[in-house]
Amino acid sequence: MPRFALTIEYDGGPYAGWQRQDNAPTVQGEIEKALRKTCGTDIPVYSAGRTDAGVHALAMRGHFDLDTHLTGFRLAGALNAHLRPAPIAIRACEIVDDEWHSRFSCTGRAYEYHIVNRRAPLALEKGKAWQIPFPLDSDAMHEAAQLLTGLHDFTTFRSTECQSDSPIKTLDRLDVRRDGERVIVEAAARSFLHHQVRSMVGCLALVGRGKWSAVDLQNALDAKDRARLGHNAPPDGLYFVDAVYPQG
Repeated sequence: MPRFALTIEYDGGPYAGWQRQDNAPTVQGEIEKALRKTCGTDIPVYSAGRTDAGVHALAMRGHFDLDTHLTGFRLAGALNAHLRPAPIAIRACEIVDDEWHSRFSCTGRAYEYHIVNRRAPLALEKGKAWQIPFPLDSDAMHEAAQLLTGLHDFTTFRSTECQSDSPIKTLDRLDVRRDGERVIVEAAARSFLHHQVRSMVGCLALVGRGKWSAVDLQNALDAKDRARLGHNAPPDGLYFVDAVYPQG
């Protein structure tokens, strides 16, 4: 049976996250409903990551198996037609090898977090970025962020509801850059703990405001205690931007 790989873009604002739920709208649920309307049967859709409520995606990867005469191009068109007006778009759909799995074949994931650093309220990006009206030192944030890269026990930056077997993760990259009034945090790793990116960003924002030093961030990491977390950033500014797979 052919396996189709998806590249998905969505606004997470109206949804209770990616994962299907019985009593709340989700991204997975909407795509599976569109697939049911397209082919007339229930087919599960899998993904590279399970974003939380309010978190967005520019290029989430997913897959499903379907015996159909439709090409990937036609299937994407049909799904997008049934998804309207939901803020979810199938950017690409293509047949892949039967062994390819959007989650288990994925060797790296990348997120971006967008902060708008200004006093004026957000008119166009409300729900799409975290507005911080106080000055942020993005250079200090970037320097402190390097303390979190590498192999660490990220218990402090892990949600109490996290279902991962271990709090130990290797953070490949955590960069902070400023583009005008926008501060962007870029994070890359093989996988992340529940709320890890939001928790790291929240603490880096404290560093940017001068409320925390790099030493405070290091102490929070070393404490391995969720109670030592300085702040958990809201979901509004978080975007899943890339999933990495082996070539060939």
